[in-house]
Amino acid sequence: MKSVPLEDISEELAGLKAQNLLRSLKIVDGPQESHISLGGRRLVNLSSNNYLGLSNDKRLKNAAISAIKKYGLGAGASRLICGNMLLHKKLEDRIAAFKKTEAALLFNSGYCANLAVLSSLCGRDDVVFSDKLNHASIIDAIILSRAEFRRYPHKDIKNLESLLKNSNGFRRRLIVTDSVFSMDGDLAPLPELTYLAKKYNCLLYIDEAHATGILGKTGKGALEYFGIEDEAIIQMGTLSKAVGAFGAYVCGAKILIDYLINKARPFIYTTALPVSVCAGAIAALDIIESDGLLRSGLSENIKFFRQALRSLGFKNSLDPTPVIPLLIGDAVKTMEFSRRLFSKGVFVQGIRPPTVPAGTSRLRITLMATHKKKDLEFALDKIAEIGRQLGII
Repeated sequence: MKSVPLEDISEELAGLKAQNLLRSLKIVDGPQESHISLGGRRLVNLSSNNYLGLSNDKRLKNAAISAIKKYGLGAGASRLICGNMLLHKKLEDRIAAFKKTEAALLFNSGYCANLAVLSSLCGRDDVVFSDKLNHASIIDAIILSRAEFRRYPHKDIKNLESLLKNSNGFRRRLIVTDSVFSMDGDLAPLPELTYLAKKYNCLLYIDEAHATGILGKTGKGALEYFGIEDEAIIQMGTLSKAVGAFGAYVCGAKILIDYLINKARPFIYTTALPVSVCAGAIAALDIIESDGLLRSGLSENIKFFRQALRSLGFKNSLDPTPVIPLLIGDAVKTMEFSRRLFSKGVFVQGIRPPTVPAGTSRLRITLMATHKKKDLEFALDKIAEIGRQLGII
């Protein structure tokens, strides 16, 4: 009897289910806000990357609607054919001004941006040094580049310097790191990384996806937070998190942007972003730069929630970021915690392998500027109740 096509996939899915690692999609009926409509229930939303609550802001929506009325919906082609529209250029200029760099280039997602930069700048004759907890898109991009791939333990500057000392003979050397790590919410040691990049004549590439719009006096990101001004640093960030829109950017020296336009396959062979998204992102950047109330409100929520969790007996850092992991360890217990929270009116997604290493399953809590204190107090009460039931605290 012939084997049934995809039979092995069915067996693999069964194996994932047995390990409590099987995933499925949940349908959200309504906008992304501090409360979310999910499965017919209204829940406090502690799982969104919409950190400033801008994705449903009327100013962004009005800007997007006006752009659709003038330019239509789709761009119709890649940027190098006839899809390069005025609002793409306006957004790139706005990003460059916001980040204080010479130029910027749009990409359709953060994943595409990381693939583009690392696979364009690095090849078989090069070496990339990557923090062990960098985002999956960075890992995939390094593998695709075919460069020598050297990981250093999370934020271990001494280990990184040891690797750098023993990396002569490569054409190009590049250090890459998240500035805010997406599953742990902690900050990369950017001052030390900047120093090492200069000392060993390396490129430094920073993924600012979870820092753009949040950190720094005017929301420019982790470099502003640390007071670092270095034109040689390559910055990537997304427009889909605190900015509340969609897409991503890379910014830095103009020569870098010119190079990516000519060499980055995820840019060359992709239809351009809809201009409505660009219009919304421009409006968001204007809000972020001019209105510090959203950032200060988010900062207050972060301080309150982190300190409250610690007082309940949960371990967490006091990093100034809205990503707060509640480490559980066991995948089964993690998902049970998530299910019980859902039943009580709080949505917090459980994170399991392969997203995080085995034995480090967690609830990934994310906060928004638009969460009211009563929302957070309600969530904390349910987290404490279920944490005790499951023996976590």
